[in-house]
Amino acid sequence: MDRSFSTWLRDHRTQILSDPLRGSMHAAFTFYLGLWYTITSRWPLGTHVYDEDWDMLVILDACRVDVLEAVAEDYEFIDTVDSRWSIGSHSHEWLTKTFTADHAAEIAETAYISGNGHTHETFVTADYPPDETVPFCWPDWNTVDREDFGHLDLLWESAHRDELGVPPRAVTDRTVELARQDDYDRVIAHYMQPHIPYIADALEEDRTPTDVEANGWKSLESGEAEHDEVWTQYEKNLRLVLDEVEVLLENVDAESVVITADHGNAFGEYSVYGHPEGFLLPCVKRVPWVSTAATDEGTFVPDGSYLSEESTDIEDHLQDLGYL
Repeated sequence: MDRSFSTWLRDHRTQILSDPLRGSMHAAFTFYLGLWYTITSRWPLGTHVYDEDWDMLVILDACRVDVLEAVAEDYEFIDTVDSRWSIGSHSHEWLTKTFTADHAAEIAETAYISGNGHTHETFVTADYPPDETVPFCWPDWNTVDREDFGHLDLLWESAHRDELGVPPRAVTDRTVELARQDDYDRVIAHYMQPHIPYIADALEEDRTPTDVEANGWKSLESGEAEHDEVWTQYEKNLRLVLDEVEVLLENVDAESVVITADHGNAFGEYSVYGHPEGFLLPCVKRVPWVSTAATDEGTFVPDGSYLSEESTDIEDHLQDLGYL
């Protein structure tokens, strides 16, 4: 995060000269963003997951309410798709506002298995939002450290696959393994899908993702793909991860399970694409909320096959997710 007014002024002077309308709109947004974090770091807006009742929380990264509703009838574990206002519209924002010292006691009894690379900058390097360059910002973050969790598994470090990110099987495998061997009050399984890259077809066909699959909504924004093409891949990515959630729910014991998302995703609504931080657009800020349960039927045996032979650089991981 850069709060230097001189840096902000230099960057936006260049943007405004090259594209006056877009540059001016972005400058206005970063002014707002500084104010947004100054206020919401103290008084968050949205549902705090630790204020809700669950033994296991399943995060589907960038999952919209409407896309989950569209496929719900194909999955027996989804009865009703409710919704909540998320505490963030971007993973980094959601992490920083969710895992705070106010909930330190609950976090100390939580096992968090995450494929999201923003866990590194949030809990390891203590690099907090905003991710944009802003002219001013006086946030009051009280986010916990890595050591404050009962267990924190940064799967992007060990399970990242080039151009595919962290496949959902890695999260399933590790969560089942951990849930069976240790007893935590709460378990969080953070899947990266349906977030880009859209890897469902690539995994099935044992290939790297196409440009459209890798870039997703970015290809839509640039005009390189049609809406229906991108949306179809997005839905396939959701089905891919829901198939894994089904395996998870048959191989852990949890009386109360909630399936939700850290944020949604825009596909051109009001000319917005992706999931900008500090954004109040409903398709980005509102997330699904599904209540269900899990029973370990012993149908799946974790084998650790998701582990990579080499460690992953955080910039490579975030690049594959479209953040850099």
